[in-house]
Amino acid sequence: MTNNFHKSSVILIVDDTPINLEMLFDFLGQAGFTVLIAEDGESAIARAEYAPPDLILLDILMPGMDGFATCRHLKTSEKTQDIPVIFMTALSETVDKIKGFELGAVDYLTKPLQHQEVLARIQLHLKLRTLTKTLQAQNLRLETEIAERLQVEEKIREQAALLDITSDAIIVKDFGNQIRFWNQGAESLYGWPATEVIGQDVSQLLYPPDSLSQIQSIYAGIADSGFWHGELKQINKQGKNVIVSSRWTLMRDRNGQPKSILTVNTDITEKKHLESQILRAQRLESIGTLASGIAHDLNNILTPILTAAQLLQLKLPDTNERNQQMLKTIENNSKRGAALVKQVLQFARGVEGQRTIVQISHLFFEIQQIFHETFPKSLELTTQIQPGLWAVIGDATHLHQLMMNLVVNARDAMPSGGNITISAENIYIDEQYARMNLDARVGAYIVITVADTGVGMPSEIIDRIFEPFFTTKELGKGTGLGLSTVRGIIQSHGGFVTVASQVSKGTEFKVFLPAVEVAKTTLGEDLELLKGNGELILVVDDESGILETTKISLETYNYKVMTASNGIEAIALYAQHEAKISLVLMDMMMPSMDGATAISTLQKMNSQVKVVAVSGLNASDKLTKIPGIKKFIPKPYTTKELLQTLHSILAQQSSNLVKAHNRE
Repeated sequence: MTNNFHKSSVILIVDDTPINLEMLFDFLGQAGFTVLIAEDGESAIARAEYAPPDLILLDILMPGMDGFATCRHLKTSEKTQDIPVIFMTALSETVDKIKGFELGAVDYLTKPLQHQEVLARIQLHLKLRTLTKTLQAQNLRLETEIAERLQVEEKIREQAALLDITSDAIIVKDFGNQIRFWNQGAESLYGWPATEVIGQDVSQLLYPPDSLSQIQSIYAGIADSGFWHGELKQINKQGKNVIVSSRWTLMRDRNGQPKSILTVNTDITEKKHLESQILRAQRLESIGTLASGIAHDLNNILTPILTAAQLLQLKLPDTNERNQQMLKTIENNSKRGAALVKQVLQFARGVEGQRTIVQISHLFFEIQQIFHETFPKSLELTTQIQPGLWAVIGDATHLHQLMMNLVVNARDAMPSGGNITISAENIYIDEQYARMNLDARVGAYIVITVADTGVGMPSEIIDRIFEPFFTTKELGKGTGLGLSTVRGIIQSHGGFVTVASQVSKGTEFKVFLPAVEVAKTTLGEDLELLKGNGELILVVDDESGILETTKISLETYNYKVMTASNGIEAIALYAQHEAKISLVLMDMMMPSMDGATAISTLQKMNSQVKVVAVSGLNASDKLTKIPGIKKFIPKPYTTKELLQTLHSILAQQSSNLVKAHNRE
C-alpha cells in the first residue's frame, strides 16, 4: 500500500531489539518509505539532529536512555521538536501513556505490531504533519501580509496627517465636479468643514458665476496636458472674495484612465493686496513724474497769457466794456489754470515747503472761521481737541490746505445737510499697531479725524480716491486732484492716512502726522498704570502675526493669554477654561466661524461672558449692538488702546464685585 507521502517521507525506527528493527525496516521499506534505524536513545538523537526525519517510531523500554528520556530530549531541541513521535510498547508492559503524551508523543502502537495498523497510524500523522506545516506557512504568510498592510495603513495615516498639517487647501474632485476629499487647510481657507462639502458641486460652492467659463476652459485643457497652474478668484463661506494660486493635477486609475482631479490652492489674497498697493504707488509715482513735466510746460504757457491779459487791461483803459470783460475772462481763467498747475506740482513734488512747529489747534480755529462764514447753514461742525495736544513740524500752509480739502470733501458728500466732526488727539504708535499698518512707523503721532454723515463710498471707490484726476463728482465740479494733493502733503510730512466708509452712513478720514519728539517715559508710566492683575484673556484672530504681538503685549503688562485662530477653536478653549477666562478679545472677520457666530455660541454657554470686538471695518455702532460685546476696537490698534479697553471693563467688573460684597 503506497501513497504520496512514501516518496519523500523518512521514518526513523528506534528499538534495542534487532528482530523488531529488521521486521519494521523491511515492511516500511516495501511500503515505499525511506527508513533509518537506531538501537538506542543517544544514537537516535544524533541521527535526528543531523538529518531530521518526518516521523519517529520510538520504543519505550531501552537500556541506558529509555524512550521517555529520548522523547524529552527531542522535544527540547529546536531542530527536532516538531517531529511526530509514536511510542511502541508491549501489551504486558505497564505504560504511563499520560506521561508520554505530556512529553509530546502523538500516538502509541502496541506490540506485537500489526502492519496495517502501523501503516495507517504513520500515514495519519504524516498527513497531519503536512497539514500543520501548510497551516504554519499560511499563518506566516498571513502575518507577513497583515504586517505589510499595517505598514501601508500607517503610511496612509502619515500622508493624511501631512495633508492636514499643510496650510494649503487640498481638494480632490471627480469628473462630476463633486468633492471627494477636503483637508483641514481647505476648512481654514474656505470656512466649510469637510462634513458639509463632501459630495457637493465644487463649482457652485467656490466659484462666482462670472468665473465658470474660465473653469470650463481649465477642464478642457487639463484633459490634454494633465496639469494646470494659475490664479483663481473664489468665495468663502462668509461670501468674502479669496484669491488663490491653484495647481490642478489629473489623477488616473491603474488602467491609465482619468479618475479625478487633485487641486492644491494657496491663499494669496493678502499678497495680491500688497501687490496692488505697490502697483498703485508705482502708478502714482509715474503719474507724478508725468504731471510734473506737464505742469512745468503749462506754467511757461500760462505766464505770458496772464501777463498779457493784465497789461492789456492797463494799456487799454478806454476800450469798451465787452473787450474789458473778455480780458478779465482771460485773466481769471489763466489764474484758475495756474492754481490747477500748482496743485499738480504739489502732488508731483511731494509738497516741499518751509517747515516750522505747527500747533494743530490753530488750524482748527481757522477752519472753524471759514466754515461758519462760507459753508451752508444745513451743515453743523463739531470740533474736539485733546488737552495737551502735541505739535508737529511741517508747512502750515500745506497743512491748512490738507484740512480744507478734507472738510470740503465732507461738505460735498452731504448735499442735503449733515454733521462734520473734526478732532485731534495724541497717539503713540507701537510695534503692535505698526505691524497692522504697512505705512505706520513706531513713534509719537497726532491723529486728525475728519468724519461726516454723508453718502459714503463703496470699497471699490475707496481704493481709487487718492489717484490723481479720479473723481466721483459731476463733470466740471471736480478736478480729481484734491485727495491726491492731501496724500502728497501727508507723505511729505512722514505721515499716513486711513479711510473708512459705509454707503449711506458716512466717511471717516484719519490723518496721522509725526509729532514733535515727546518723552516716552510718560507713555511708559501710563501703560504701567494700566497693567492687569493676572487675568486670563482669550485672544481670537485668524492672523498669526496679530495673535503673536497681542499675546506678547498683554503678557508684558501682567495678563495671562490664551489664543485661538478661529471661532471653533475659541469655543472649544472656552468650554475647557470658562471659569478662568475673564474676557474674550474677538476678531469679527474670520474663516470657519466668524466672530458674531462665535459670540452668540459663547453667550449660550455663559450669558455673562465679556467680549471686546475687533475689526478692520468701521462698524462700531453695529457691532456694539450685538449682545455680549462690551467694547469695540478698530484695527489697527495700539497697545495703549488695548490696555485702556481691557482696564475699563475689568476694573468695572472688580468694582461691581466689591459693591456686591459690601451689600452682603
